[in-house]
Amino acid sequence: MRKIAAQFFISLDGVVEAPDQWHFPYFNDEMGAAVDATLGTADTLLLGRRTYDSFAGAWPGREAAGGEDAPFAKLLGDARKIVVSNRPLESGWRNSERVGGDLVAPVTALKNEPGTGTVWISGSVSVVRQLLAAGLLDELNLLVHPIAVRKGLRLFEEGDAPAPLELLSCEAFATGVLNLFYSPVTSSGHGTYDDAKTHLPQH
Repeated sequence: MRKIAAQFFISLDGVVEAPDQWHFPYFNDEMGAAVDATLGTADTLLLGRRTYDSFAGAWPGREAAGGEDAPFAKLLGDARKIVVSNRPLESGWRNSERVGGDLVAPVTALKNEPGTGTVWISGSVSVVRQLLAAGLLDELNLLVHPIAVRKGLRLFEEGDAPAPLELLSCEAFATGVLNLFYSPVTSSGHGTYDDAKTHLPQH
């Protein structure tokens, strides 16, 4: 069974929108290696329409230009790209296909495909929220930047139920960025404050 994992550049106050406006001062070799180890290894990408259109508008041109990031652009181009959209794809970026409607059935089928490679999601907040709610997301990679953006779309919207996560690994970069890997927890196991008090040292 394949894993489904998502990666976000995220601020301290949870903003994931428009990272091009606040992310680049924190990009260094450590972050480049982190992205290479995730998106750069993917044979399959699952993308929301807005993220796909942004990628398709940039990466094919960078690949054709043959610059420093052309090898990474080629990796993205060669990967199978599954785009969540109700509208036809228009860019012509190779290896792209579209799925529409409810995501549970196609993503469940994707997870059950032969192979062990991780299917990576970059950005695509609405897709990740749906998969979290359906219990289909296996891993969440948050590159937490030491900045409070203070406006914009946040990864976790307001809701009735908490979304507990288990920390799998943590690495601090020289820039202050934290590279965090989480796994969603199906049962929170959270106690109450009164429960916690019973475990406090008694004097």
